[in-house]
Amino acid sequence: MECSTVVDAPIEAVLAWHERSGAIERLLPPWLPLRVEAESRSLVDGTAVLRLPLGLRWSARHDPGAFRAGRRFVDRLSSPVLKDVVPWEHVHDLEPVSEGRTRVTDRVTSRVPDRFLAQNLAYRGRQLVGDFAAHDTAARLGAAPMTVAVTGSSGLVGTALCAFLSTGGHRVVRLVRSVSQGSVSALEECRIWDPNDPDPRLLDGVDGVIHLAGSPVAGRFSAAHKRAVRESRIGPTRKLAELVGARPFVVASAVGIYGPDRGDEVLTESSERGEGFLADVVTEWEAAADPARSSGSRVTHVRTGIVQSPRGGVLRLLRPLFEVGAGGRLGSGQQWTPWIGIDDLLDVYLRCLVDVAVDGPVNAVAPHAERNDEYTRVLARVLHRPALLPVPRFGPKLLFGAEAVDEFVLAGQRVEPTVLEGRDHRFRFPRLEPALRHVLGRVQLDAACQPVATN
Repeated sequence: MECSTVVDAPIEAVLAWHERSGAIERLLPPWLPLRVEAESRSLVDGTAVLRLPLGLRWSARHDPGAFRAGRRFVDRLSSPVLKDVVPWEHVHDLEPVSEGRTRVTDRVTSRVPDRFLAQNLAYRGRQLVGDFAAHDTAARLGAAPMTVAVTGSSGLVGTALCAFLSTGGHRVVRLVRSVSQGSVSALEECRIWDPNDPDPRLLDGVDGVIHLAGSPVAGRFSAAHKRAVRESRIGPTRKLAELVGARPFVVASAVGIYGPDRGDEVLTESSERGEGFLADVVTEWEAAADPARSSGSRVTHVRTGIVQSPRGGVLRLLRPLFEVGAGGRLGSGQQWTPWIGIDDLLDVYLRCLVDVAVDGPVNAVAPHAERNDEYTRVLARVLHRPALLPVPRFGPKLLFGAEAVDEFVLAGQRVEPTVLEGRDHRFRFPRLEPALRHVLGRVQLDAACQPVATN
């Protein structure tokens, strides 16, 4: 199986991207039950290790004999037993197409069916093209390689964001509570971060800060859960803001600030806050960053919608239900779903970090929100399954309680990314169906591994 992609970047830049920390994380399809355990330290003779279910390991060892400097690197499956069951050779070829453009060809020899391989290799190509486009936009805005401190680096968004920044040429400093939560590589380091009493020198040598850390919102809204949600955000954000100085400070936030149900009202960054527990928490959360603003920092609040990735969040819960034909709309299905693809969210964080014209709240949602009933129909269509079983309100209520259902499970906000659109921000996936097909490996491809145009 062979797939080729043309990237708008010189061959030296494409090769450097593959050599940096995070490359395998960016290229690993999210629908596969694989996790990165160790990255290869060299394209010549290094070994990458992926963790499989049941304690299995997929070790891919680069072959120094097949390496061609600046043009080719090759990895082969080296795991005992697995290499005999599933022999695997992956040839990566790079060739200049023209000045500033490079053809990347992935060629895999294996017993794995071509249909399966095609989706995996095509995904790699889309990720390369999208990532280079995002970093090119940042460069045109004047961004140079930066040292970026990141909290919450082990979460769904944090893991992807660190890889995205590292492969883009930035140095990532993971702020972690213990060394075991992070990893150290050529372009990354870990610093111990006490959220309640951070070291005054914590941000020495750092050019910008992205703050993602916070206890998960999903769950029964008990007193203990609500306290954890609030306390993990307000105090740590304030303490970190006091250290930021004049550096750009990009802080995670949520569309929950608009309240759980605003009907069909179009919500922009200038809309008034809503009512309820989450609106209260998010309002305090954003206010906690004020010390950074007072010290001259450009502070942005990334009001994130429902992130689309099968590795976590809502889609991780819905996908198995829909795959067995047990999916359907939630409640009435008329509530709005302010969604965003995970790679688009990474682009938003980079934009907020480098674009000096972006300040204050930023709605991190796709330009086309969908009602829940349409969202579920699209998901069912992508997975080739029916969506016939609506979930009545009492089901989630039994699991999460009435408050969590109202505030989170059945919440609806018609949010629009007005600030980003005002800056002519380009979304990789402005529409829901292509976004879901991308992260679920359901893109329609031709024989050459290229997407088939569909309406």
